[in-house]
Amino acid sequence: MKLLQLLLLSSVSQHALTVVVEVYEGERSVLLPCQFTGFIPDDPTVMWTHRDLHPKSVHLRREGGDDLRGQNQLYSGRTSMRPDALDTGDFSLTLKSLQLTDTGSYTCSISDGREELRLKDLQLKVKDQQVEVKVEEGSEFVILPCKTKPDLPEDTSVEWTHSDRELTVTQVHSKNSDHLKQLDNLYCGRAKMNEDLLRTGDLSLTLKYPTVRDSGGYICTIYRDKDILRQKVVLQVKEPFLIWNIVHVVLLVLLVVSGGLLFHFRHYFMPVYQVVVDPGVESVQLPCKTTLRLPKDAIVEWKDGSMYDRKLHVYQNGSEQSKKQHEDYRGRTEMKRSLLKPGDLSLTLKYPTNEDTNTYTCTVYSKEGNILMKKQVVLIFRVCQVEVKEGAESVQLPCKTRLNLLEVAKVEWKERGNRKVHVYKNGSDQPEEQHQDYRDRTTMNEDLLQSGDLSLTLKYPTEEDNSTYTCTVYSREGNILLKKQVKLKVRVCQVEVEEGAESVQLPFKTSRNLPEDSEVEWVHYNPKKTIHVYKNGSDQPEEQDQDYRNRTKLNEDLLKTGDLSLTLKYPTESDSGEHKCVVYGKIWREKTVLLKVKGSRSNNGQ
Repeated sequence: MKLLQLLLLSSVSQHALTVVVEVYEGERSVLLPCQFTGFIPDDPTVMWTHRDLHPKSVHLRREGGDDLRGQNQLYSGRTSMRPDALDTGDFSLTLKSLQLTDTGSYTCSISDGREELRLKDLQLKVKDQQVEVKVEEGSEFVILPCKTKPDLPEDTSVEWTHSDRELTVTQVHSKNSDHLKQLDNLYCGRAKMNEDLLRTGDLSLTLKYPTVRDSGGYICTIYRDKDILRQKVVLQVKEPFLIWNIVHVVLLVLLVVSGGLLFHFRHYFMPVYQVVVDPGVESVQLPCKTTLRLPKDAIVEWKDGSMYDRKLHVYQNGSEQSKKQHEDYRGRTEMKRSLLKPGDLSLTLKYPTNEDTNTYTCTVYSKEGNILMKKQVVLIFRVCQVEVKEGAESVQLPCKTRLNLLEVAKVEWKERGNRKVHVYKNGSDQPEEQHQDYRDRTTMNEDLLQSGDLSLTLKYPTEEDNSTYTCTVYSREGNILLKKQVKLKVRVCQVEVEEGAESVQLPFKTSRNLPEDSEVEWVHYNPKKTIHVYKNGSDQPEEQDQDYRNRTKLNEDLLKTGDLSLTLKYPTESDSGEHKCVVYGKIWREKTVLLKVKGSRSNNGQ
């Protein structure tokens, strides 16, 4: 049997319909996929060709490396393959600096010197059309449109990226659920896609609170079957025309007309600045600038807007007065040197969190206590929000930094109620310091101090996990080096079933190996009825409400497997509503499931 026949037998399943790959003109590169799992012959040659060109050769790889002597000059310096392509069977081609003329049919094939086997045909479409969207900064949201045919396959993946930020991932959708993948802090909690996007084909992205720096090109990439489709949206966020600009001009005219009558009060007619800070930033600046030349003995004081007027920063007698700061701000504020010269009294606040959302006032006093200048800044912190459907196996709370963490002594995750979710100290996890509700449910990366990725993976999230989580990094001296917050929203699990079905499952999976003395109870609310009770190692049917007798079942070895799902037989409309499972004992767990039993078709037709 000929060698190419052996190749054909080993790879016949690979040959399929033409794959479509879409990309926009000017993009830096595109990958044309070609995977081979068959037997690679001696002295192999992998060829990429373009059907409509002469010469047809786009790229050629031999055992000794690339052979580009016969390459069409249109592709000179623009193609590459993996160095280990012939070892791994990954014959994919990278094509750089995309041009409209690159559109066409490409073929990936392999040869043993006598016969050639075609492995894959691809249709590359280089597009120049794009959608433009304009919005004014300060708007609540903007929609970046991306639509395709409805009823997409369940394994379809959708990825939104920003083309001007080295393809930073904005939002990813895969396998019917949104999840975050290398989500940039700039978009965390602000990007959202439709829930039923695969059914409707509406893959549009909703971006909340757009700012000027969100401007640029966005790419919606659709991985459908083996096709790679792309749509481009150019977003332009315009700065609003502030009413203060008009007021400033009017005041200036009045000053001239009045011959300087308002000169003494000019510094009180200043706008209240608003600063919006995104999660993940190391610091934020509260602006305060003046054209006054302040006396050397002037006192500069920054306070927050709390009822106690806590002092953030005090500058007096030519130096900073850290002892006069409130403890919440110690080690977190900085001002420029020589600040009494005309110019900048701005304050830098390190490690901002949601608790820092406030109105801050910069006041300059003379030695005698008279106010020389006063300005306010409103700081708004946008908490990174992560959403997940209850029933998901896990969710990641992102926290990444570029700080040097080699001197870090402790990384601590806490939830809003001050319970410790995860503690990493002295080079290892400290499970004994965790609150019991999070035992065996959290993990962090092994090389977190080297990579700077301090993200936390929380397993089996439920509605009870809805909270704001804070990641704090401490030095060996106990000083805070970093503080970031993530808001977790767990959407309640919903199950629908037609009345008349034989059974329905209310899912609940949690950590394995629950304590043997744990009690599991399923309850139906409105009105409250006990559905199923498991304790002392067995079911307790005598504790069930009579409406559920002989209609419920739990899995065997449920405490060992952590699968506490309930099977409800012969569901009716009266079973609709909120169902809650609670685990009592040394470890506490809870989950809510909303069940909707739709009336049978025969009843609906009556």
